[in-house]
Amino acid sequence: MGRNLRRFLRTLREDVQAVIDRDPAARSRVEVVLTTPGLHAIWMHRVAHALFSNRVPILPRLVSHVARFLTGIEIHPGARIGRGFFIDHGMGVVIGETAEIGNNVTLYQGVTLGIYHTSNVTQLRGTKRHPTLRDGVTVTVGAKILGAITVGEHAIVGAGSVVTKDVPPHTTVVGVPGRVVVERDPTTGLARRVDRASPWSVDLPDPVLEVIRCLHEKVLELDARISVLDGGADSKELVREIGDLRDQVSRLVGISDGSSEVGRS
Repeated sequence: MGRNLRRFLRTLREDVQAVIDRDPAARSRVEVVLTTPGLHAIWMHRVAHALFSNRVPILPRLVSHVARFLTGIEIHPGARIGRGFFIDHGMGVVIGETAEIGNNVTLYQGVTLGIYHTSNVTQLRGTKRHPTLRDGVTVTVGAKILGAITVGEHAIVGAGSVVTKDVPPHTTVVGVPGRVVVERDPTTGLARRVDRASPWSVDLPDPVLEVIRCLHEKVLELDARISVLDGGADSKELVREIGDLRDQVSRLVGISDGSSEVGRS
């Protein structure tokens, strides 16, 4: 009992130190303890999780409900959270029941560690359905990590990203759907930009982007066909309209050719 209490108190001190180390607005330990909602939510969760782990009924959910009311941060009592966990600002953070979070992880406001929507909820009960974040992961503002996936050590998930597949260690993922854009060497810390699809790409079909790409290809095809016409007035007007449409589509997909105004200031 005494050993468990000492371990618990050490974990609480490490939570405070995490705020001091990672929040540039933190000025003193007293201020951190009294005014940091993320810290309050974590501490209340640690109490709720201890009760949950000992199969205490109802009370763990009541503790988490009070924490949500006071801080705007919702953490299910069943979630497993490691040491040195830091939630900055925190409003709107949601962490599901089977989520697992390693040591020294940082979350920002609006982050969700959730599941896919499903019509058969009963089959999910008792199964692993939320993400696992390994040590040193940073998840920035508004990112959504969905499903029983794993985010590797020291990975960074960019603001507003939606991630539904595993993320390799020491990478940066951005976008909707999330994709790896930077890989870092864990030994040297040097970063390398990923400019092409890699085995680690976190891709989902993007129907809107596919439609735009198809339109762009069709415009190029029509442009080529019209260019071989006899040069009549109607043909020239049509060429001009097609050219305008081509430029607009090019801007949408980030493609620029010699006659496009993309990139001009």
